[in-house]
Amino acid sequence: MTTFVPKEVQAGLDRARLARMKKASRLRISFDDKTYKVLRMWKTGFSIDAETAPQLRGLVDLYDGAIHLSQCLIIANERDEDEMLFEFKRLTAVSEQPAIDFVRDPDAPIALLGRAR
Repeated sequence: MTTFVPKEVQAGLDRARLARMKKASRLRISFDDKTYKVLRMWKTGFSIDAETAPQLRGLVDLYDGAIHLSQCLIIANERDEDEMLFEFKRLTAVSEQPAIDFVRDPDAPIALLGRAR
C-alpha cells in the first residue's frame, strides 16, 4: 500500500487546513495599525499566515477579540509551509490597573468618606 498523494490533492488539503485555523482562532496581533490573524500559539511563540505576513520584528500587541492580552517583543523565526513562525523575546501581560511602586497595607482604607450633613 502506498501513501502517495497527488500535488493537487495535497495543496487542497493544505488550503483547507489553513482556512480552518483562520476561522477557529480569535487571537490577532496588531503592528503598525495593521492586524494579522494568529493561527496557532504556544508557550514561546505563535504563527500567522505566511502569505499575508511581513517579516515582523519588534513590539506587537496581542488581542483576543477586542480584549488586549499582552504586549510582545518578537522576532521572526522561520517559515513552515503556509505559516510564518515567530518567537517571543518578551511577553508582558496587560493590566487594567496602573502599576504601584510601593507595598500596600492590607488594612489600609479603600476610600475616604466625608461627613453626612
